Amino acid sequence: MKVEELTAKVLEEHQNMDRYQLAIAVAKRCDELENGAPSKLSVTTSSIKSCDLALMEIAENLITVKGFSDKKK
Repeated sequence: MKVEELTAKVLEEHQNMDRYQLAIAVAKRCDELENGAPSKLSVTTSSIKSCDLALMEIAENLITVKGFSDKKK
């Protein structure tokens, strides 16, 4: 799935989050991955950039972004 599609999926599911807040969440998870945190996806991560991996984890609801509930407006 393309980055744009993943971003749209996350923002559609979490309508109280904007793209800037998503970027901060992806950056924080990316830092964790770069510092040795294991991926929560069951894919080969050697060929995937950490920022793409972080976005995929958030899109699949494997990572909970604190401060954002799943309630729709």
